[in-house]
Amino acid sequence: MQRTAEAVSLGHPDKVADYISSYILDRLIEQDPQVKYAVEVLIKDNNVVLGGEVTTSAPLGDLTAYVKAALAEIGYDDRYSKIWGEYTIDPDKLKVINMIGVQSADISQGVDADGWGDQGVFVGYACQGEGKINRELYLARKLNKALYEKARTSDNLGIDIKTQITLNDDKIETAIVAIPMLHDEDLTEFVISVLGEKPAHIIINGTGRYTYHGSIADCGITGRKLACDFYSTACPIGGGSPWTKDPSKADLTLNVYARILACENLADNDECFIFLSSCIGRAELPSGLIKTIKNGVVSFSNLWCNQKPSVLIKAYGLDKPIYTKLCRRGICGIQN
Repeated sequence: MQRTAEAVSLGHPDKVADYISSYILDRLIEQDPQVKYAVEVLIKDNNVVLGGEVTTSAPLGDLTAYVKAALAEIGYDDRYSKIWGEYTIDPDKLKVINMIGVQSADISQGVDADGWGDQGVFVGYACQGEGKINRELYLARKLNKALYEKARTSDNLGIDIKTQITLNDDKIETAIVAIPMLHDEDLTEFVISVLGEKPAHIIINGTGRYTYHGSIADCGITGRKLACDFYSTACPIGGGSPWTKDPSKADLTLNVYARILACENLADNDECFIFLSSCIGRAELPSGLIKTIKNGVVSFSNLWCNQKPSVLIKAYGLDKPIYTKLCRRGICGIQN
């Protein structure tokens, strides 16, 4: 049976958008751990649009400086711009459009009473194997990470990278890589060495040319790479984007909690799924379910959770500036 998973690097424009929002949140949490934050980001060419709601005692600061610093951490810095020129974003030409307002008072009254800041459904997953994630996703992420690290020090390779792995009966059938190149470079042996076996097919830059990249070639928007950040096709995706919200919103906290519960309840099962839901303004979760699979046998058990948001946020350190770190690792990297 064929199974496929994809991974993207931080240099991909959608992940750039995620990272910018996470970076700004970290800077605000450093000054105000109780900040309420929901900021979406769109990046195209050298333009960045920030839109959403923030309520905080801290000053928002120089948002252009924050965006430039986030881009530099990813690798889109002055050195990179000099190497790639017109083919990628130029930090010196950056224009930031600020469309940030304040959080609705209707939401605030529920959050202030230690209820969740949104309603939604959330799914956690774990399985046997490295990283407690499905092997095709593990390999796609492993290859992507290795290529990204190689590109960060290269004068020829770019950092807007996608990798895709197809398994067939647990053998690697196809490895696909999209990576910017100024000049042709054979990465076949590097791919094989990272994967630890030779795929039946290796495809590098399927169009034959990949030079324009990042926000020059594509528009980046927060939340568009959740399948890569979560569990690929192994299970449904719950909630919204976890990289654009403070922990009271549940999209981050309950997705993190669901992943941790899945790892804790995996035991000797082949797979474990956690299904949670939340109600805006309330602490107790309306529903919780544990699903396990072992040798093809499916079992279910109810899960009751009335932990207040503040308890979970404190327990997992989500009131600290750790959001860029989480954005780098993805939800399925929480416990590996």
